[in-house]
Amino acid sequence: MQISIRILAIFLFVCSVCEQVFAGEKTDGRQEGWNYRAGIFPVYAPAFLGSKDYVLSMFPDFRVAYGDKFFASVPEGIGYNLINESGWKIGALAKIRFSRDEENGGSPFQVAGESKALRGMGNVDLAVENGIFAQYQFSKIRSRLEVRRGFGGHSSFIGDFNISYVDRVGPISFNFGPKTTFGGRNFIQTYYGINQEQVNATALNQYRANSGVVSYGFGGSAIIPLSQKTALNFLFSYDRLGNELTKSPLIEQRGRSQQFTFGLGYSRRFSTN
Repeated sequence: MQISIRILAIFLFVCSVCEQVFAGEKTDGRQEGWNYRAGIFPVYAPAFLGSKDYVLSMFPDFRVAYGDKFFASVPEGIGYNLINESGWKIGALAKIRFSRDEENGGSPFQVAGESKALRGMGNVDLAVENGIFAQYQFSKIRSRLEVRRGFGGHSSFIGDFNISYVDRVGPISFNFGPKTTFGGRNFIQTYYGINQEQVNATALNQYRANSGVVSYGFGGSAIIPLSQKTALNFLFSYDRLGNELTKSPLIEQRGRSQQFTFGLGYSRRFSTN
């Protein structure tokens, strides 16, 4: 948990610095306000992408936004909209990919369950992924592309693309649609390749991965207000691993190609408007 505490400390420090930077900014003659959301988000998901073992993790759900410019959260990373007009949002962002522990397979926020499938594979350090994003929304259809470069745990390119239907029924807002993730050779090799040292430790066959599709599937989320400031947050996801992952002996012998994720959290909204 020491790693996760350090991560949250850095996250809060960056948010506080940004708050001071933006404090004097005005748009259309008015000062934009800060909005905060804090809560807890239990997630039931595979111990790692490709695992056949499921675990329960308790993620902190702390989100910060400054108007429609700056945003920061654990799942969305830290980003800034450089262009925000005519349905387009284009900007820069940084995300954290949490470390992978060979002893239990999970993230620093794992609280129940474990996986022994990674024993002998070695730990993978936390990675920071910096990059750009482009999002376009027309009516109720929203598409988004992210391309990032990793530093730390892996040093490769990783990208996400999704198309979502966005709507609301009464006070409940929701979105759902297809998605895919693609990765460079070093990314897939780091998490699913098997070198000679790992062969000796796991008895799995050696495997050198190439770049390709990491996963593809379908997902969605919903926000269910309980009051003006509190809400339940629901997410679900189905993912199928790409060929470069399913060919890895780690997945063939110790994992599963189909993955399901479910989460239901509670949060409270704060505002300085």
